[in-house]
This record gives sequence, structure tokens and C-alpha cells, in this order.
Amino acid sequence: MWASAITAYFHYLSIGVIFASLAIEFLTLKEKLTTKEAWRIVWADSAYGAAAVVILITGILRVLYFAKDTAYYMHQPVFWAKIALYFIVGTVSLYPTISFILWVKSLLEDKAPEISLNKYKILKGIIAFELVGFTLIPLMASMMARGIGSEWFS
Repeated sequence: MWASAITAYFHYLSIGVIFASLAIEFLTLKEKLTTKEAWRIVWADSAYGAAAVVILITGILRVLYFAKDTAYYMHQPVFWAKIALYFIVGTVSLYPTISFILWVKSLLEDKAPEISLNKYKILKGIIAFELVGFTLIPLMASMMARGIGSEWFS
């Protein structure tokens, strides 16, 4: 029982960390960044990545051991839509993450990254997409837990 509660806790906590990290990235990102702002984005993205891994691990543990029967999830179309959205958002998030990692060298030299207007718009758009995606994923989980969507394929 404790393992189930702790696993759920870290799952939910990670969702909060992801929202906070993406909000920090979205609100901090601008065309002309200071080194302090750029470091804030790099650290927020690192927290986002770690939380995404924790969500994946705890989600797998919940499906296999700590929540409803595994078969329940396997026959839920909303579960598969949620998983697909998670991987779509995760894949799209690689572009900002790689961009932010590439800033580190100049940041270590105390130089702010130079961002073109086009790159800024792309990064801002992707982060907004991630925020929307991670808003829909908990909604899908809530629907799935209540059996909403299972009637679509029965």
C-alpha cells in the first residue's frame, strides 16, 4: 500500500514539476536573453526532463503493479491516446532541449546565447505546445480512470 501511495505521489509531483518548468521556460524565453535568464531556462529544462522520466517510470509501475488491473489499461483507447500524446510531446520537446544544451558552452564563458527571431518563435511555439499537451494528458488520465472512451470501441 505504501509503495502504491509513494509511486502515485511522485507521479503527480512530476506533473507539477513539468508545468512549473515549462511555465518558467515560456515566461523567461525572449529574443535577447541575459546569461542569468538563459541559465534559468537550462535548469528548468533539466528539471522538466527529469520529471518526464519520473512520470514514465511511475506510470509504468502504476499500470503494472499499483493501480487498476493491467488489462483495464490495455483495452482503453484513451489510455493509448494519452501515451501517444506523451510521446509526441516528448519527441517535440527534444528540439528546445537540444537548443538549450547548445547554449551551455557560451554560458560557461559567461556569454548570453544569441537567438534569431525565427528560432525564438519556434522555441516559444513548441513550449506552448508542450504546455497544452501536458494539460491534456491529466485530463485523459481522469477520463480513462472513469471508463470514458471505452464505449467508443465496444
